[in-house]
Parts: sequence; C-alpha cells; structure tokens
Amino acid sequence: KGMAAPEKATTVLNAIKMSEPRQLKPNSIETERIITVLDETIAKLELSSLVPRIIDSLDRFVDMLGPEITNQLTEHQKLSTEMQHLLSSAAGENTVSAKEQRSRLCLLDQRLKGSVRNILRLLLANPSLCQALKYEIQTRESPAEVFIKAFREFRNLMLERLLTSPVEEKEKTRFMKDLSLQIEKNTEAITALRAELAAATWTREEEIHKKDNEIKILKSSMQELTEACKTDIQQMKEEGEKQQKEELQAAQARCARLRQDVQQLGAQLHALVLEHRESELALRKRKCRVEMEIMNWVQKYDTDMAEKQAEYEELNAAYAKEKAQLSLLTEKHAMLLQEYSQIQEERRIRQEKEERELEELNTKTRAATCIQAFWRGYLVRSVFKPKKKKKGKGKGKGKGKKAKK
Repeated sequence: KGMAAPEKATTVLNAIKMSEPRQLKPNSIETERIITVLDETIAKLELSSLVPRIIDSLDRFVDMLGPEITNQLTEHQKLSTEMQHLLSSAAGENTVSAKEQRSRLCLLDQRLKGSVRNILRLLLANPSLCQALKYEIQTRESPAEVFIKAFREFRNLMLERLLTSPVEEKEKTRFMKDLSLQIEKNTEAITALRAELAAATWTREEEIHKKDNEIKILKSSMQELTEACKTDIQQMKEEGEKQQKEELQAAQARCARLRQDVQQLGAQLHALVLEHRESELALRKRKCRVEMEIMNWVQKYDTDMAEKQAEYEELNAAYAKEKAQLSLLTEKHAMLLQEYSQIQEERRIRQEKEERELEELNTKTRAATCIQAFWRGYLVRSVFKPKKKKKGKGKGKGKGKKAKK
C-alpha cells in the first residue's frame, strides 16, 4: 500500500495535468488559416440563423437594413413560401407531376442557396449592422443554435488537435494506455476483493450464527457492562464531537483556499482574455496593414503593366515599321542578287570567251612561230645548199691534177 500510494498520486496528477486547459495560441500560418475559416463559418452560421427572425420582423428593421438587403430578404421570403407550398402540394400528385415537382424543388433549392449567399455577402460587408442585428434579436434555443454550439465545440476541438504536437499526442496516448491498464488492474483487484469479501461475509455469518448462542450467554454479562459502556460512549461522543469540529475547521480552511484559488484563476482568465484581445487587435491591425500593402502593390503592378503595355505597343509599332522596311529591303536585295547573278554570268561568259580567244591566239602564235622558224630554216638551207655543191666539185678537180703530175 505504501508503494501504491505514490503511483496513484502520480496518476492523479497526470490526469489533472492532461485535463487542465492549455493556452491555445496558433503556432503556424496553416493553423491560423484553418481557425480563421472555422471562425468565418461560425459567423456565417450565426447570421444564417438570424435571417428567419429578421424576415419575421422585417418591418422593424427596414430602416436599419436599407433597400438592397430588404429587397433581397423579401425575395428570400417569397422563395421560402414557394418552397413550402411545393413541399405541401407534392404528396397528392402523380408520377409525371412528381418528377416536375422534383425538378422545380431542385431549381428552388439552388435559388434559395444563392439568395442566402447574397444575403450573407451583403450583411458581412457591413460588420456594424451584423453586430446591431445580433444585439437587437434575442437568441432562442433552436436546432440552428444547437448546431452552432456543436460547431464551436468542433472548432475548439480542432484547435486543440492542431496545437497538440506529435510528442504530446504520443505522451497522451501512452498515458491513456497506462490509465486503462491501471483501470484493468484495479478492476481485477476489486473483483478479487469482492470474492474475498463474499467469502469473509459467509465466514462471518457462520461465526455470527455460532456466536448467537454465546451472545445469549453474554447478555447477562453485557448488562453488567452497560454502565461501563455508557461512560465509554460518552467519552467517544466527546472525542467524536472534537474530531468533527477539527474536520469542520479543516473543511472551512480548504473551502477558503479553494475560493482563493478560484479568484486567482478568475483573475488569470481575465488577464488572458485581455491579452488575447490585445493580440487579436494587433493581428487585425497587421491584417489591415498587409491588405493596404497588397492593394498598393496591386496598384503599382497595374501601373507598371500599363507602362509596359504602352512601351510594348511602341516597340511593336517600331517593329512593324522595321519589318515593312526589311521586307522592302529584302525584295530589293533579291532583285539586286538576281542582277548580280546575271552580271556574274555575263562576266563568266565573257571571261570564257576571252580565254578561248587568248588560247586560240596563243595557238596561232605558236603555229606562226613554228611556220616562221621552219621557213627560216628552209631559206637558210636553200641558201647554203648550192655552196656545198660548188665546194665539192672544186675538191675533185684538184685531186685529178695531182694525179696527172
């Protein structure tokens, strides 16, 4: 029992720690976006639940709502009346008309949804009007309010779920497993103790039955002890009253401590609410500042795009002009190229002709040279040929004269 007491105390402390409400602050952009979507959905649900009550008291809120919202609410009331009329008259129709009724119901359903979206869009565009309507219209318990309350609980559960880290989730799961194991052990122990109690009760009943006889015998002796018991009882009463007073004082002190703790927790809650409101105000200011920056960037983007578009149009016009000039120059270049090719062809033909004439001239010159050389050789041979003959005759005459001598 001494070992079990610290474990039980630790389990109780862990359970209290797990059940304590944590400071729920979004820790990421995704969490903020999810919570923002859920909060906007809750606001739209609240406004949607106010629409039937506004329509019921439309004459009262005409000046507050304005003509556009009033006309939209009147149109929505007409659509709702038509839908109810169709639903009431759809029971006693045949099959063909039932199909037509279903098609008309689908069409009316779409129109009703569009009407609700338009009403919510117009109301959300005027936050002060939404606050005034919530203040003017008294809330009553209705299925819509029950659904909105359940949706708020879902939003808080989703926020706690998103803010629970994987380590905390594992620790919580492990704690729940340990708790279930402890419960199983306690159940087994209770079952065993109940069995022991039943056995002890049965044994005790037997003992009581046995002791009834002894009691009869001891009654006489008990009468003698009555006097002594009275004094003991008086003493026990006094001790009991004293103990009761002490426990009452301890309970009063405990209640005072609990009241003090409640006051401290209330002060902490108030401080947390103020802190959260300040952080919400800061975030709203930051959101407005970011929206203004986005709007300025969008305007700057539009201005830059307009300048770029004008510059593009100027460059496109210059490009078209240069392209037209290029096409003209291309045509002129093609004509000049054709003329150049013709000139080159004429030059080539003339050059070939000159080369042939030059070659023919060279051939003729060589032929004339050969002919002239041949002719000169012929003339030289014809001149020297008679001289050789005369010389040969003179030599023969000389030899004859010597022989005669």
